[in-house]
Amino acid sequence: MTNHAVVIAGGGPTGLMLAGELALAGIDVAIVERRSSTILKGSRAGGLHSRTIEVFDQRGIADRFLSEGKVAQVARFAGVSLDLSDFPTRYPYSLGLWQNHIERILVGWVDELAVPVYRGVEVTAFAQDDVGVDVALSDGQSLRAQYLIGCDGGRSLIRKSAGIAFPGSDPTTSNLIAEAELAEVPPEWGTRRDALGIHSIGRVEYEIRNGEIVYADDGPVRVLVTERGVGETTEPTLRDLSEALIAAYGTDYGIHSPTWISRFTDAARQAASYRKGRVLLAGDAAHVHAPDGGQGLQTGVQDAVNLGWKLAQVVKGTSPDNLLDTYHAERHPVGALVLRNTMASVALRRDDYRTKSLRDTMAELLIMEEPRKRFAAIMSGLDVYYDLGEGHPQLGGRVPDLDVVAANGPLRIYTLLHGARPVLLNLGKSGGLDISRWADRVQLIDARYDGVWELPALGAVAAPTAMLIRPDGYVAWVGDSIEMGLAEALTIWFGPPTTV
Repeated sequence: MTNHAVVIAGGGPTGLMLAGELALAGIDVAIVERRSSTILKGSRAGGLHSRTIEVFDQRGIADRFLSEGKVAQVARFAGVSLDLSDFPTRYPYSLGLWQNHIERILVGWVDELAVPVYRGVEVTAFAQDDVGVDVALSDGQSLRAQYLIGCDGGRSLIRKSAGIAFPGSDPTTSNLIAEAELAEVPPEWGTRRDALGIHSIGRVEYEIRNGEIVYADDGPVRVLVTERGVGETTEPTLRDLSEALIAAYGTDYGIHSPTWISRFTDAARQAASYRKGRVLLAGDAAHVHAPDGGQGLQTGVQDAVNLGWKLAQVVKGTSPDNLLDTYHAERHPVGALVLRNTMASVALRRDDYRTKSLRDTMAELLIMEEPRKRFAAIMSGLDVYYDLGEGHPQLGGRVPDLDVVAANGPLRIYTLLHGARPVLLNLGKSGGLDISRWADRVQLIDARYDGVWELPALGAVAAPTAMLIRPDGYVAWVGDSIEMGLAEALTIWFGPPTTV
């Protein structure tokens, strides 16, 4: 039996991000991934939103994605484009980048951190006790871990075996998505809507010119088509895809040679609990919903960043086990909001006269300043606030990546988070804060910032004197030189003080 501190079931974006977070903290973490290859077949999900790019920036890897992606204003709600260009973030846009490239970049990062990956096998069973989890793999191997994390998708074996309920709504619509070759060129590319639902055909390779998608002249195509019926659970075939295209377009354009075909629905379900003892869930294992707005990958990555530093501290013994309960408390409401918004978006897809009237009304509302900013913040992930009590508007929200001036010169706040360590940022009188009893865990940075403080959707806010920034980039305490509440916040989030 091989021992690890943490075993992650599933090596998609969520599992990879979580593994990277734990490795940065020095935790012995391993991934179990059923795919034998590091190369994801096909492109799958298609982009990154503002907050996800910020999360990557907090770890110093954003440039890896930016160098390959295509910048666009594509945040949408119910089919309405939401302009983020005036948002107070370094990334007021979405980044067009297929999931196979996102995973490849994350795999490279995790490899650099020397995370072991058991490829070509999957978790078949586990049993937890008071001090750990025994994990059985499909090749007969056994692993022992202090914690097991299910990042194994919507059909999660980890969730089912842990006995965690997965309540929600059954599907009302079903779609096929695929990459393949066409024998005939469609008369037009792009998206169309009819009584069946939404369909689209476009080249996999594309450019964005002046905000418009311009497809390549040749190469494989990416197809999205709504099926007539709902309820098929078998793996989709080329024949299924052909029949769905004929129903929607009157022809299948001679579709052939598929690289991959997948089926998804608008089922919306969320785990009743993200934790059961030493088993936790993240990503699609914790929540599934329609892909409207491209929220799935983003939510999973941000689940991982919320969980990673907390789990690392518990494994090290720095913090008590109940710190892990804050993972469910903070992320479950975020997942619930994503489900609500995607269900609303699906409802607005319908093409009947009444729904079209409602969709037109929503479009009129969303061009107004306040609704646009509110929904753009939601869809970009910049709106997330954790309930940490009353106080400054910054409390519980993500810290802006400001350019501050420290003793050694100018720096960006996010560079302080590259090592996934918390930061007490003092923007007041130097030497006014004493955290010597947490100095082994928390960085104290004295700096100066003279600009305007502006938060997404909220606008300008009063400049704080000092902030305690968690490794996930969210503010756990806001105060001044009198340090009221600081010791309590440090203890809650980063463990009790060292003894003198």
